[in-house]
Amino acid sequence: MVATPWFGLCAYAGRPLLAGFAAAGMERPHAWAALLGAALLPLLPLFRRGASVAHWIGYATLALFSTLLALVFVGDVVRFAYHIARWVVSAQTWPMLDPRAMSITILAASAVLSLIGFAQARHPRTRHVTVPIENLPAALDGYRIVQWSDVHVSPTIQRCFVQKLVDRTNALDADAIAITGDFADGHVSDLAAHIEPLRGLRARDGAFYVTGNHEYYWRADEWCAALESYGIAFLKNEHRIVERNGARLAFAGVTDPTGRGTHRQDPERALAGAPSESVKILLSHRPQTATHADRLGVDLQLSGHTHGGQFFPFNLFIKRFQPVVSGLHRVGRTWLYVNRGTGYWGPPSRLAVGGEITVITLRSK
Repeated sequence: MVATPWFGLCAYAGRPLLAGFAAAGMERPHAWAALLGAALLPLLPLFRRGASVAHWIGYATLALFSTLLALVFVGDVVRFAYHIARWVVSAQTWPMLDPRAMSITILAASAVLSLIGFAQARHPRTRHVTVPIENLPAALDGYRIVQWSDVHVSPTIQRCFVQKLVDRTNALDADAIAITGDFADGHVSDLAAHIEPLRGLRARDGAFYVTGNHEYYWRADEWCAALESYGIAFLKNEHRIVERNGARLAFAGVTDPTGRGTHRQDPERALAGAPSESVKILLSHRPQTATHADRLGVDLQLSGHTHGGQFFPFNLFIKRFQPVVSGLHRVGRTWLYVNRGTGYWGPPSRLAVGGEITVITLRSK
């Protein structure tokens, strides 16, 4: 049942590939066989645990097909509009469009855009955001929090990527670090060597972490213990107090709604006992918690989960599924910042939706 629409989409998106194969001198039956083989490549990650080569091939092919699908659709719309215009104005002298030339152009454009998307995925930018807080104590004016979200350490995001994140974050000289879930995609036993750079992560008041939905696909308790072994505090529906010259800031965190049992999300418990005069920062993987956070008097919620749509064209549709996609927003009196993701999930592409390491600076309002 699933195979039919999948191969149908691949056949539609893969028309430029057929043109490319033909231009290379490949006979039509062989070209279709090659397209069928390419359509199977995205399935490789399902069958090879921890095999980075298989994951790279599968996900890179999926990214290419996604770009092809969008461009082929746009190309068909342009071609249809051109033919209608040619017919309406009876412009028989207008040249007929060459389908093969269009296909080759689309194929080349898809290759270029896939490379751009790959570069954007592998090099998250540093984004600075200032958040005005009412009645912010002078001692906390200028307090800086560096946020990571949705890193997705996996067979394609490994030690080199994590080391660069750590180095770049340390260079930002943060007061605190917040990691808002979906840190990994895989078992700790497969990825332990790749998270080793976390041992060098530094901030004056420490690093704090909450779970996302993906941790619960890969034994969340093991991931929480692994990050805590590197000195990153797991906020399991709880908070920690940071003091600066008598001013207090409460870092609270909630687990993802996917969690069950002792990991069931509980915002009230996370903030229970927090000093009433403290500035309250809530870490929650999903932005939807902000409505509840507002009722609890949270000043700022840091979230992720949406990836900002991750890459074109999916970023055009995500607003239909997520009320807040990225950036700084107000929910009641609570500020909500949604990080677009520091890494990526699946296809190594962030075309038109670059990843980010966010520097949140608190300022007096």
